[in-house]
Amino acid sequence: MRHLLFALLLSPIGLFAQQNDDAFRKQLQTQMILAEPGDTIDVPAGTHLVSSSLSLDEKQNVVIRGAGMDETIISFKKQRDGAEGIRIANSSNITIMDLTVQDAAGDCIKVMDTDGIAFLRVRTEWTGRAKKTNGAYGLYPVSCQRVLIDGCEAIGASDAGIYVGQSHQIIVRNSLAYRNVAGIEIENSTMADVYDCEAYENTGGILVFDLPDLPKEKGGNVRVFRNHVHHNNFRNFAPKGNIVGTVPPGTGVLILATNNVEIFENKVLENKTVGAGIISYYMTENPIQDDNYYPYPTSIYIHDNTFAKARKRPTLKNKIGILLLAKFGKDVPDILYDGIVDKETLAENGSVKPEFQICIRNNGEATFANLDAEHNFVNLNQDISVHDCTRTSLDEPSLGAARGEE
Repeated sequence: MRHLLFALLLSPIGLFAQQNDDAFRKQLQTQMILAEPGDTIDVPAGTHLVSSSLSLDEKQNVVIRGAGMDETIISFKKQRDGAEGIRIANSSNITIMDLTVQDAAGDCIKVMDTDGIAFLRVRTEWTGRAKKTNGAYGLYPVSCQRVLIDGCEAIGASDAGIYVGQSHQIIVRNSLAYRNVAGIEIENSTMADVYDCEAYENTGGILVFDLPDLPKEKGGNVRVFRNHVHHNNFRNFAPKGNIVGTVPPGTGVLILATNNVEIFENKVLENKTVGAGIISYYMTENPIQDDNYYPYPTSIYIHDNTFAKARKRPTLKNKIGILLLAKFGKDVPDILYDGIVDKETLAENGSVKPEFQICIRNNGEATFANLDAEHNFVNLNQDISVHDCTRTSLDEPSLGAARGEE
């Protein structure tokens, strides 16, 4: 493998960090343009200021490697041009590893239409106070296949710190997300695992969403397990109109209109509004104009998790939180289901057919409520027995030859 080493271009190496912003960006962008299959682009230690976006397009088998998350920092604090910090598109088998991207004007690292993308020990962050003008996404692979996010950190995103959207075959593991609106989000994606991660001090810890009006519809086969999802009580600082702006502060795990989701062996602790929520798109109160969109959550299995929180009132910064306070006071149940059911999934006796059931079992002392939102919360009840069932465990995704998975 041929290595493109910045260190060989500069003597002594210490002078590299003293170059002006434009010189650094030009040098790094040149390496990205000229990269050939098998190349490694080594970005040396130091804090490197970049004033416009960097891009990698139509490349195969390329590694972008820093000296470590705390050693190599690419800062876009003075960014003047470009919608992202780093943009990768139309590529295959790309690895980004051992570096930090800070303060991009938009998304920190956006990857599009790429088969085989690995983020290994990458941090994205917006420094300073969390605010709506921060970029939407930290790590942002969209319309990709074979996505691996391992040992990463995401801080300060005004939408989601770690987001995977409209993609297939996904692993997010050993990663940390905090002080984002959404810590980790899987959206309109299939065959995804999120495990051994920690999400805390976000508005919502881990979200699994299906949304309308997107090129890829109908996500599913998503597993969320062995995660520590705690103290996600941070204020919602999403810009007005963003769907995550509807997420109540104090949300642990939220499933929105997705099918075939399995949540198990997680520790969901001290999220003051809801530990796990299962809701239809109707709860957003947004109109549905996409004729192909399916707005109901079905085939959900929540089992063998640990839920716990102190007696606290839910958020008053959100209509759902106000409703929950009115109905439950400080004793909001750990697991909430909106109770809005697709009539097409019902058997003749009015029960949900087994293949569409929401099953909730073996979650210790966790409490439950069906909000009966469809009937204006009139028949709200806490009887979990109708959901005391099991489902076949979902299959794990296979990344094949994705970089970093060896």
